[in-house]
Amino acid sequence: MTDKNLNLDHIIPEDAREPSLVPAPAAALASLVVPGLGQALTRSVRRGLILFFSFLTVVGLILWRFTLAAPRDTGWWDIFKKGLYLDPFLIVVSFLFAILYLWIAFDAYSLARDRQNTPLGVFVFLAIMFFALGWQIGKINLYSFVTNADEALPALGRVGWPWEKAISYESVIFQAEADIEIPCSETPPAVNVVTDEPTLVSSPTCGILSVQEGEPGSELHLEGYNFSPGIEVNIMWKDPIGNEFRQRQGGKYVIIIPDENGYFETDIIMPYRLLPPSATEPTYIWNVFARQVAERGKAKLSDDFKKIVEKMIETIFIGMMATFFGIIFALPVSFLAARNLMSASWVTLLMYYLVRAILNIIRSIEPIIWAIIAVIVVGLGPFAGILALVLHSIAALGKLYSEAIESIDPGPIEAIQATGANWLQTVIYAVIPQIVPPFVSFTIYRWDINVRMSTIIGLVGGGGIGFLLIQYIRILDYRSAGMCVWFIAITVAILDYVSAEIRARFT
Repeated sequence: MTDKNLNLDHIIPEDAREPSLVPAPAAALASLVVPGLGQALTRSVRRGLILFFSFLTVVGLILWRFTLAAPRDTGWWDIFKKGLYLDPFLIVVSFLFAILYLWIAFDAYSLARDRQNTPLGVFVFLAIMFFALGWQIGKINLYSFVTNADEALPALGRVGWPWEKAISYESVIFQAEADIEIPCSETPPAVNVVTDEPTLVSSPTCGILSVQEGEPGSELHLEGYNFSPGIEVNIMWKDPIGNEFRQRQGGKYVIIIPDENGYFETDIIMPYRLLPPSATEPTYIWNVFARQVAERGKAKLSDDFKKIVEKMIETIFIGMMATFFGIIFALPVSFLAARNLMSASWVTLLMYYLVRAILNIIRSIEPIIWAIIAVIVVGLGPFAGILALVLHSIAALGKLYSEAIESIDPGPIEAIQATGANWLQTVIYAVIPQIVPPFVSFTIYRWDINVRMSTIIGLVGGGGIGFLLIQYIRILDYRSAGMCVWFIAITVAILDYVSAEIRARFT
C-alpha cells in the first residue's frame, strides 16, 4: 500500500504540490488586475499564460465584432451601445465575457486554497465563450434555417433524384398565335377558326396596353385547342418590331397545363411595352401566342448525361496523372527529407532542413490556389488541374514517404553500413524493402484524394467534372448538378473499394 501511494505522489505535477506564493484572496485580486496573474502566483505558470492569452484573444475578438457592428461611431461607449442595439446577440457575448473575467479570478482563488485540486471549469467556460463568439461571427440563424428550409426542398429533390434529366427525346414545338390590334378600330382582327392543328383563340382581338405605374391594360380571354395534354404551355407576345417576350402576371410567368383533350383557357392582362417612335402608328398589330415544347420519339441519353460522363472520365484521369507524376518526383525527394538518412554530416542535414521547408510551403497552399496559378500559366483545362495536383502531391507524398522512412527499423541499416556499403547501397538494400507496404498505402490514398480534389479545382477552370458542376449551379440547373454529384459519389465509392483491396494485398 505504501509503494502505491508513493507511485501516486510521483504522478502529481510538481507545481500541484508546492504551496502558493500568495494567499487565495490576493491571487484572486491579481487575476482581476491581470487575468492569469493569480494563477502564475500560485505556481501554475502555464495555466496562467494560457488564460492570459486566451483572455486577450477574447477581448480582441469582441472589440472587432463591436467595431464591425458600429463602423461609423467613435468613442468606445457609443460603439458599445450601437453594437448592442444593432446586434442583440452581442449582449449574450458581453454577459459571457463578464462571467469569464470573474471566473478566472475565482479559478486563481481555488488554486491558491487547494493546491492538490486543479479545476477545469474555467477552461470549459472558455470553450463556451469561443463557441458563442463563433456563433456570432458565423451569423448562425437557426430560425431562418428552419423557416426557409422548405424553399430548398424542391432544389434538393432535383439534386437527390436527377435521372429524369439523363433521358431526352426529340423535341417538337407546337405554337399557335392570335393577332391583337392596339388600339381597337372599327374592324379588329377576326377570331381564329378552330382546326385540327394547335389553335389559339382570343376574345376580344383588340385592346390597349398596360401603363407603367398606371392603369392596367385590356383583359383577354385565351382558349387553346389541340395541344399535347399535360405538357406546359407558355404564353408569349411578339411586338410590331419582332421582339418576343413571355407574359408575366402577378410577378410570375404565365404557364398553363392543357387537359386530357389538349384544351386550356386563361385570362391575361395586356402587358406594358415601351416602343420606339418609329413603331407607333394609329393602329398596329401585336401577336399573342402559345408555345409548347413536347418531347416525342424514342428515349435516348441526354447531351448533359454524355457530357457529365465525359468530364467524370476526365476527372479520374486528372487524378491518375497527377498521382503518377507526384510519385515520380516525391520518391527521390522523400529520401532527402528523411532525417535518419540525412544526418551523416552538416551538409546533408542542411539539405534535409531545406527540403522539408520547401515541402511544407508547397503543402500549406491548397490545390485550388495552385490551380488558379496554373490556369494563368497554361490556360483553362485539365492540364492546369494536373499541374496543381502534381505540386501538392509531391509535397504531401514527400512528407508521408519521409516519415515512413524515418520510422523503419535501424537494424538492417546498421548491418548494411557495417559491411562498408555507401549511402545508395544502404537505401537500396536496407530501406526500400521496409518501405514498400506503407508507400503503396500512401500512394493509393493520395490517388483517392486527387480524384476528389480534381472535382474541386474544376471550379476555377482546372478541368474535370467540377467545371460542369459549378456551371450547372450558376444557371440553377439542379438536375444536371445532381447528376454530377451522383457520379462523383459513385466514383469515389468505387475508388475507395479498389484502394482498400490493393492495400490489403501489400499489408
